[in-house]
Amino acid sequence: MIKNIFKVAILGSLFFTACGKKDQVSINKPIEIEYWHVASETFGGGTIKELIRKFNEKNPDIKVIEKFNPDMYKGLTQNLQVAMAANKKPAVVQMGYSYLNYAKDNFDFITPQEIVKNYFPEDKDYFKNKFLPNILELGQVNGKQIGIPYSISNPIMYINEDLMKEAGINMTETPETWENVRKYSQIIKDKTGNMGLFVQEYADNWAQQALIEGNGGKILEEQNGKTIPRFSSSESAQAYQYLADMVQDNIALHATNDEGFQTFLNGKLGMVITTIGKRDNFESNANFKILGAKFPLFENKERKLPAGGNMLMVMTENPQEQMASWKFIKYLLDEEATEKWTKGTGYLPSTIQEENSPTNNFLKNNQLMSVANSQLKDMGKWASFSGPNALQAEQLLIDVRDVILSGEKTAEEALKETEKKIKFLID
Repeated sequence: MIKNIFKVAILGSLFFTACGKKDQVSINKPIEIEYWHVASETFGGGTIKELIRKFNEKNPDIKVIEKFNPDMYKGLTQNLQVAMAANKKPAVVQMGYSYLNYAKDNFDFITPQEIVKNYFPEDKDYFKNKFLPNILELGQVNGKQIGIPYSISNPIMYINEDLMKEAGINMTETPETWENVRKYSQIIKDKTGNMGLFVQEYADNWAQQALIEGNGGKILEEQNGKTIPRFSSSESAQAYQYLADMVQDNIALHATNDEGFQTFLNGKLGMVITTIGKRDNFESNANFKILGAKFPLFENKERKLPAGGNMLMVMTENPQEQMASWKFIKYLLDEEATEKWTKGTGYLPSTIQEENSPTNNFLKNNQLMSVANSQLKDMGKWASFSGPNALQAEQLLIDVRDVILSGEKTAEEALKETEKKIKFLID
């Protein structure tokens, strides 16, 4: 952690007067800060560009430069390792909740609360007034705030209602259970020749955590400050095997995300389970009616969903950039920017919304958003490996997905082997 903040008069391209007024700047060029994110062009990238353009227009003393990192949060975290080694780290990053423990253990950073304490005492009540305590906890490890929750998502089921009708399935009742998902998938295959289901396959284990924990299993267990893998239980294997059997029976798709999502948008796939963050992309590009449904349940089990999305972390040690970063973070969390981000992606807002705010009205009136919003009560933390080998551990768990869904090994065998490898890696 950054323990000491330089308490000096700040000179250079961004000049603050001795009287402490932070908005008075010199005529020199603005301070530049890099913002790293994972928003591709089909996943909110256009909205990020719009938000940055508006911020830069409103704040001529600051210039935010955005950088897209492919391969989602794993890719961003790996790139950040390289940048830190070269002493070229960005100012602000979107850190996935699944890398919460890794970020705490391996990166130097400063929390926004520390920046407020040192430079913006007038904002001391910002966090209490802006966030619910349980939402702030998404960015905490043992009470320590690692980052500020920004984007929040959970997995929902997107349904091609037109294809369902073609298959003779009445959509007055959406498939609430995995048993019904399998039943509908088989009907779609038999009646139309198309695939029934695709479950997202990003470079993470988010959807698989929802699958496993929804059957009473778990990914990790925390003991004495360490995360211990616990995903090889019979409950976990049964859940994973259920999906693998659907793939082997040729009623569910095992493919890259690009292939799976495009198959859905082409009207050749009945159901997709993925993040609500894909809502805008699906709504904007589908030429059929999309219906949203909750993540399926296993019989007599509770729905347990990991909170997807990301938190905002400040990595720079430069006081000028820290202050500029705080201004940028506050902008991203204000009502106008939140509305644009929610509508431009599908992410749920992390901040408290007024009852009749435009964002809150959108959450209530958009059917897909209302489904995701109704699942907030079912959400918990995204499993996050700790220690210096957390990235390798996460990758092993990603790799085993291909082994299971391809039918190379049973879920029981593959999960036991992978858990053993990860235990050896993190001990």
